Amino acid sequence: MEEEFNIENLKQLITDRKLQKAKELLSEQNEADLAEILSALDTEQLPLVFRILPKELAADAFSYLESDTQEKLIQAFSDKELNFIIDNLFLDDTVDMIEEMPANVVRRILKATDPVTRREINELLKYPEDSAGSIMTTEYVRLEESMTVQQSFDRIRKVGVDKETIYTCYVTNPKKELIGIVTVKELLLASYDTKIGDIMEENAIYVNTLDDQEEVAHTFDKYNFLALPVVDKEKRLVGIITFDDVIDVIQEENTEDIEIMNAITPSDKPYMKTSVFETYKKRIPWLLILMISATFTGAIISHFEDALKAQVLLTSFIPMLMDTGGNSGQQASVSIVRGISLDEIHFEDIFKIQSKEILVALLCGLTLAVANFVKLLVIDRVGILIALTVCTTLIVVVAVAKFVGCTLPILAKKIGLDPAVMASPFITTIVDAVALLVYFNIAKLILHIS
Repeated sequence: MEEEFNIENLKQLITDRKLQKAKELLSEQNEADLAEILSALDTEQLPLVFRILPKELAADAFSYLESDTQEKLIQAFSDKELNFIIDNLFLDDTVDMIEEMPANVVRRILKATDPVTRREINELLKYPEDSAGSIMTTEYVRLEESMTVQQSFDRIRKVGVDKETIYTCYVTNPKKELIGIVTVKELLLASYDTKIGDIMEENAIYVNTLDDQEEVAHTFDKYNFLALPVVDKEKRLVGIITFDDVIDVIQEENTEDIEIMNAITPSDKPYMKTSVFETYKKRIPWLLILMISATFTGAIISHFEDALKAQVLLTSFIPMLMDTGGNSGQQASVSIVRGISLDEIHFEDIFKIQSKEILVALLCGLTLAVANFVKLLVIDRVGILIALTVCTTLIVVVAVAKFVGCTLPILAKKIGLDPAVMASPFITTIVDAVALLVYFNIAKLILHIS
């Protein structure tokens, strides 16, 4: 897009009032690319450019815009323009937009909707955040098992234009309970007089409205679905979730895990749209906690001050031991957190995981110790006892770090915490303290210092 379309040229066309030429250029763009172009425009130019677009293309591009750009446009829309946009948005996109808007804008949006749509929006807004109900849409094709293929095609042609997907259709009984699914492919390959009940798949996979969105993402990943039905407690079909919404969920959850693992409180806003003070508020609590916890390492060093005075050389190896321990713990914790998030690791696997990580730790620790022993004798030219002290500590620290790193995320998940909370740098702080205690006690044992 950057090579074929120049935003500065567009801005110049708008300034020169060459609107027809601007319209021709914009009409050639994909709606997702068009949303990026609109977001780059000045506040004064944005409504004008949006209005010169073909109406259907403008409505499609609107759903791709960031919430702040959508808000600018809504503020500039007439009631008729807003009504057209809302009518052409899928219901789940409308709900997502409403959740990001200030109260005065929400009131105006709801005013622009018809009573039926308004009621559906309010129903979706009632579901807990991050639940399946909060990300579903009620725009799907519903069939009955007594219908023929011909009748089903008639139904799809009649209502399909307003549905988010028509490839998968959902079969319900008179109570709206989900009893099966059928794809358009199956309809196309069947004769027109075939009953839906004869070709539908009865054992439909579904999720409940209150299921966590991460569980929904795992279900999509496991079965490679394009869409997934959502039912209530009575197994009545109330909506569907499509793969594009799940991609957003996966991106959101991954971002959240990365932020938590790096001691940042998760944020819903992109980095470039987060103010300095908001960024400060997300980071400072963790920094305070980690700073206070790090004082324990200082207390440990102070406690073994006499040992350090007797062997000052021991001090120079503290950073290496702490860093190696922290890195070892981080390797284990990241692998486990990722496995938990993919639903590959469960609490009952904890002993297998601990055994595996201990074996890995011993192999890693021995390799590091041998390499370090040679370095200490040949390059640093320290005594054999000092080298033995450092290398023995290295093996123990790596083993402890990997054990802690693999265990804490699993325990966190078991008690209902986010496993990412237990990843680096929280584990690093624990391992640092353990490394110092191990180091000084091994030094006292081997070097006979008090």
